[in-house]
Amino acid sequence: MVINTNLGAMVSQRNLAESTNNLQRSLSRLATGSKIVQPQDDAAGLAMAARLDARLKRIDATKNSLANAVSFVQTKDGYLGKIQAALERMSELATLAMDGTKSSTDVDLYGKEYDTLRSFIQDASGIAAKKFNGVSLFSATATTVYGDEDGTEAITLSATNITAAGGSVVAADLTASSGQWTAAGVVDRAKVLTSLNQVTTSLNKVTAQRADLGSDLSRLNIATDTLSILKENVSSATSRIRDVDVADESASYARYSILVQAGTAMLAQANVIPQTALRLLT
Repeated sequence: MVINTNLGAMVSQRNLAESTNNLQRSLSRLATGSKIVQPQDDAAGLAMAARLDARLKRIDATKNSLANAVSFVQTKDGYLGKIQAALERMSELATLAMDGTKSSTDVDLYGKEYDTLRSFIQDASGIAAKKFNGVSLFSATATTVYGDEDGTEAITLSATNITAAGGSVVAADLTASSGQWTAAGVVDRAKVLTSLNQVTTSLNKVTAQRADLGSDLSRLNIATDTLSILKENVSSATSRIRDVDVADESASYARYSILVQAGTAMLAQANVIPQTALRLLT
């Protein structure tokens, strides 16, 4: 029996300190909802979770870029839709001008509207000069976006050029002036037919280009859906590493709470044991 060294109290104190630390750790996990409160809780898991978090941010940024690309293509298609509507009306006007029952005065009126619509299409400072966020909508240069967060899956959007040769609406396709449809009060139906053929050619090019834009939109939507699925999987992996299982941790919290209370009681008893030595001294 000794007084100076209370080995029982030392053991009880160590066990109580360990139980208290575990209780505090469990309490912190329940309070934060995270299994990794301090780096020492899971150093490797923390590093992996950080990498996955960075990947999630890149996925969100890529989805935002794809959304902008969808808006870009939709804006371009909207303008082409207006051009298509103008060309359809021009073809209608040329067909009406072909009517042998129409006088040259009637044909001139058709021609005036035809010329107005053609100017709308071919005006270099009009639709051809439109931009989206400072990027030209209609040019011979294709636009490239990326369908994955690492910038390896390039998506090339169709180039749309409505003014230069080789574009969807070539300026040379609409050269015949409706003013040439009549001369000295006589309708030149051969020239009207030429204009009709030119409009038909341009209309075919516009519809073909709009079909290309539809394909671009389908590709962009597929890439967006793929990223959404990827984000779900990456988020699930991050959750398994970082998020605490509340049911499991609650059980651990109750266990450590009981151990702390029991350890406190045993430490109190261990501190009383040396007092029995006083009985030998009295």
